[in-house]
Amino acid sequence: MARSDSAAEAANTGRLKQIALTYKMTRRADKKIGLILAGVFLIILGVFLAIGFLIDHPVYLGILGFVLAFLGTAIVFGRRAERAAFGQMEGQPGAAAAVLDNIGRGWTTTPAVAMNRNQDVVHRAVGKAGIVLVAEGNPNRVKTLLAAEKKKMNRIVADVPVHDVLVGTGEGQTELKKLRTTLMKYPRVLTGPQVTATNDRLRALGDLMSNMPLPKGPMPKGMRLPKGGPKAR
Repeated sequence: MARSDSAAEAANTGRLKQIALTYKMTRRADKKIGLILAGVFLIILGVFLAIGFLIDHPVYLGILGFVLAFLGTAIVFGRRAERAAFGQMEGQPGAAAAVLDNIGRGWTTTPAVAMNRNQDVVHRAVGKAGIVLVAEGNPNRVKTLLAAEKKKMNRIVADVPVHDVLVGTGEGQTELKKLRTTLMKYPRVLTGPQVTATNDRLRALGDLMSNMPLPKGPMPKGMRLPKGGPKAR
């Protein structure tokens, strides 16, 4: 029993530390977060208390208002923390992969399925919407990389829809904070078994590529890379 209590206490302490760290991170990007959260809490609580006094039940409405005020504050804090996190990640290498890793159940993500020497990169997500190729990097360079990867997917899994997304803030690009929403808007055209089969085929392709014989030691001077550039896994 004592062990269970200690474990629960440790878990609660861990959550409080995580909330504190999240608040500090958010406050660096959102200086008014404290005032906003306090305002949301007090406004919701004040409204319920006022209604409680009007109907002569301030205690009941006060308790309900406190609970709803806490819930509303938590929702606002979560959204602003997410916005602050996206703001700090925007433009950072691998930011799109981090978003894809947290997209939710039903999706299998593979970061850096294709990369060039300039570190422009393409990530892959597979779900009931099909295959989504997400590119981040210089728009002029990464479009070529994205087109080559899309052509390969269409050749390997011709019966599966292949979508492409270019992450960025320019015209025709998808902002990092809207990446998850964009993927979730695609129509679901595959069943669960079809998604599994698609992942198996792509995984087999990856195993085949990783098992190809490569020369040991440093690359000889003057040796050219195969056309299409290296693939990162």
